[in-house]
Amino acid sequence: MTAAYKFLPPELADRLRGLGVSVRRPVEGGLQGLHRSPHHGASVEFADYREYTRGDPPNRIDWAVYARTDRHVIRRYQEETNVRAYILLDTSESMAFRDAGKLSKIDYACHLAAGLMFALVNQSDAAGLTLFNDAVQKQFPPVGSLGGLRPMLLALEEIKPSGHSKIDQALHTLAEQIQRRSLVILISDLLQNPADTIRGIRHLQHNKHEVLVLHTLDAAEISLNFSGFTELRELETGARLPVQADEIRDAYASEVQKFLDELRRGCLGSLADYQLIDTRTPVEEALHAKFGQP
Repeated sequence: MTAAYKFLPPELADRLRGLGVSVRRPVEGGLQGLHRSPHHGASVEFADYREYTRGDPPNRIDWAVYARTDRHVIRRYQEETNVRAYILLDTSESMAFRDAGKLSKIDYACHLAAGLMFALVNQSDAAGLTLFNDAVQKQFPPVGSLGGLRPMLLALEEIKPSGHSKIDQALHTLAEQIQRRSLVILISDLLQNPADTIRGIRHLQHNKHEVLVLHTLDAAEISLNFSGFTELRELETGARLPVQADEIRDAYASEVQKFLDELRRGCLGSLADYQLIDTRTPVEEALHAKFGQP
């Protein structure tokens, strides 16, 4: 990838090349790699090419491409993709918040999405992208090549957070759309009723999809970092609330902990993987902490 993308700069891509995104359940694919597959053989639906490597059957080389480019490449087929991953990214107004972190939640989440899509394709998987707020706004089907990521990486750069968040609706929509057993990665601040979010996750789990939740929050949302009298504004509704921070600090911390605990328990009970990420954590550090060693 020679182009410079805002959310996948070359230095980030280089640090993510050894990242391995694996799943726990068998997935629909034929390659022997990071994932187990319930299928064997290959389909006839062409996906893209990959470089010939030692051990590949020579009869799989595309000699027509070799004649034009002097490169040995192998045709890859849809059934040979280890896993199809769908990145589900929250673009609601609340994701624009930034206080303690160097990046807003949406910029941080875009880095996470770009890094995961790159890591997945780099390990011969396929990655797609869905952007949503109160409804699904844009969808890009999974691709298995680095070049195929270009429209998604550019779409990330065009995001302007707006609207309310209806995470459960986006999860239900995706659950109805995805036909093959897949990996769904939700990146969001999850600022809605946890019970609604968990219902959407259970819908995906019921359809035998693997679900990973990357709960992205600014540290200032987890604990109040100011004192005295101030006015708070809810980003998605515009509602304002005057507060005396010192009087509500302990109650606020208690409510946040209940919120986080309910999400963790709900994800555990739905067989979903849950990870809370502080936007002060470097993106590559957060991804390596979850999927590998830096």
